[in-house]
Amino acid sequence: MKKSLIIYSSVDGHTEKISKKISENLVHSHEVDLISLDEVKSKNLNDFDQIVIGASIRYGNYRKELFKFVDENVGVLSLKENAFFSVNVVARKEEKNNKDTNPYISKFLKNTKWSPKIIDVFAGVVDYPSYKYFDKFMIRLIMFITKGPTNTKNRYEFTDWNRVKKFSSLLDNQ
Repeated sequence: MKKSLIIYSSVDGHTEKISKKISENLVHSHEVDLISLDEVKSKNLNDFDQIVIGASIRYGNYRKELFKFVDENVGVLSLKENAFFSVNVVARKEEKNNKDTNPYISKFLKNTKWSPKIIDVFAGVVDYPSYKYFDKFMIRLIMFITKGPTNTKNRYEFTDWNRVKKFSSLLDNQ
């Protein structure tokens, strides 16, 4: 049975939720460890056949720790079956919802030496009720500028779960 490690970098928990769904989709054919980027140092990457990294965007950026981890482990990552997925609300737009058109995928690939074998992007969530005042204000402003939802009483989930399932299938067949 293939041993897979899924590492997630999540701000509000949605990337973790997507990572859990991927893990559930793989568990029939893989031994899967699911861990946050903050805790991954407890794992020996050499113990895994496949490494998947998922990361979210906040205010146009991935967390700095993501780049540090990838830079420190690019050699091991490159030798393994591997994949990367980004979670961002920009991907809610059809013209920005694939690896070739999403600006955050381009930004990631430009700022790292790693070339993931499988890459995808999933639209995330705008969860106004859970945000603190500053985040609510800033995200609402960004949504206004980008013609997204601005009613702060609502939660908007844009994730295409069938797409997540297809990504899981690619991992299963890697």
